[in-house]
Amino acid sequence: MTATVSIDSLIASSPDICGGRPRIDGSRITVQYVVNEIKAGVTPEEILEDKPHLTLAGIYTAIAYYYANKELLDTEFAEYDRECDRLIAEYTTGK
Repeated sequence: MTATVSIDSLIASSPDICGGRPRIDGSRITVQYVVNEIKAGVTPEEILEDKPHLTLAGIYTAIAYYYANKELLDTEFAEYDRECDRLIAEYTTGK
């Protein structure tokens, strides 16, 4: 008999990994990464081809986690993107 896996164990968040952003447990692949790939037209199966250490269950759980927390995560994703843009601008201007 195969053991069942609780989906709440597939998403993790800890301050010392990926800045505390939600990620697929056991990896550094964030929910944001998965969502960005899906929005770009990449299928879960294609993500798995590129990241074979993941599972389809983890990828689909990341998508479900996003939609269950969409408003909060959209805000966090936008803040993260703004910070990345700020850091890029700072680096390219030499400040």
